[in-house]
Amino acid sequence: MKRLALVLACTASAALLTAPASAQEVARGDRPILTVGSQLKNGEYVWAPELSPTGPALFVVNLETQRAVLFRNGVPIAATTISSGKAGNETPTGVFTILQKRKEHYSKTYNNAPMPNMQRLTWSGIALHAGKLPGYPASHGCIRLPHAFSTLLFGATEMGMTVVITSIPAVPSGSDAPALATMAAATPTVPLSNAPYEWHPERSPAHEDSIVSVVISVADGKAVVMRNGIEIGSAPVRVTGETRPMAYVLRAWDSTGRHWLKLQFAGAGESMEVDQSEAKRFEAPEKFRYDVGAALRPGSVIIVTPESLHAGSTGRSQTVLEEDMPPR
Repeated sequence: MKRLALVLACTASAALLTAPASAQEVARGDRPILTVGSQLKNGEYVWAPELSPTGPALFVVNLETQRAVLFRNGVPIAATTISSGKAGNETPTGVFTILQKRKEHYSKTYNNAPMPNMQRLTWSGIALHAGKLPGYPASHGCIRLPHAFSTLLFGATEMGMTVVITSIPAVPSGSDAPALATMAAATPTVPLSNAPYEWHPERSPAHEDSIVSVVISVADGKAVVMRNGIEIGSAPVRVTGETRPMAYVLRAWDSTGRHWLKLQFAGAGESMEVDQSEAKRFEAPEKFRYDVGAALRPGSVIIVTPESLHAGSTGRSQTVLEEDMPPR
């Protein structure tokens, strides 16, 4: 079975690295992490893992604000300044998983330049790592971090952890569950309610740290489900109305229900709130929706993209499913 890693990004060049920047930790006091994060000066970061000691982690990078926030179990526990890709080598937006981790790594493209605390997001050269932070986008696509923060982050992440890169100058907001993930029965009149679909959970058995990711392609009218990077299901999906690239991240699941974050990848800072009518735009087989809902765990991601998942399709070049082994 081919193993797959989930990305939603344009192809980018390899990263240009310079010497790691000096970093300074900022005292949080009684201020919320998101408040401190918005006030950080270049090279500064805040780290407070005690706010949520355990649970699934999510790292959100904002290219517009040149900031990044680490969530654990849906709670912000750290924030930092960054330096992303410069003009002509922009960092791609989308949803990524950590494909590789190396404390000591050297660039094969740029004269063996050091890449401390490297965490790879794509095999084409996009990664998180320690590097120089000049106060503006300056890399060849990678996300440069303060060195001290990159060390802490390296110790707090796991292979396969979700990293979301956006360009909207806003923090993630609460969201209702996307319709595909609801366990409620679909309306009998929906044409796709009884459509055939593929469901093979045995291809990747669930375990405590299992991550389920769903990609919905509007162009293909199809949803693909992966667990631990392996495809376990697919189904026809119909989406009506305008659809922009976005992701729904399941941040927590408790007695009051599921709690989601909605993350758009580009725009002019419009609201990330979900209108109640949005759920009605998604049609899928009833049983498939139930199976997906039952498989989701905190940290799971549902991605909606207007692009096709097939190579050679028209429109913007985009990779949604990428082999999790480097090209030979």
